[in-house]
Amino acid sequence: QVQLVESGGGLVQAGGSLRLSCAASGSIFNMYGMGWYRQAPGKQRELVARITSGGSTNYADSVKGRFTISRDNAKNTVYLQMDSLKPEDTAVYYCNGWPLPFTYWGQGTQVTVSS
Repeated sequence: QVQLVESGGGLVQAGGSLRLSCAASGSIFNMYGMGWYRQAPGKQRELVARITSGGSTNYADSVKGRFTISRDNAKNTVYLQMDSLKPEDTAVYYCNGWPLPFTYWGQGTQVTVSS
């Protein structure tokens, strides 16, 4: 099974930046599309960015132009560069497979944006 470990979250002021990382176990990482998801308190988990095994990307309208997803297959790692952060970006961020998430989710990483 694939294990996912997210890191890089923290507390930042509005307009600031953070870079999230997700380390995945398994030698077949480069065969999968990957996504960054987030869940804010009281809300459903949502997909904010995804990247295919070939490197094609897509973003939710709410983060388009501010977030950038990338991957390093040699390191089994996917990244999310988040710029121009807004208070509404506050959430726990998770990575997982896309379009089909793996069975188990990581612990996520908390992002808090203060106004």
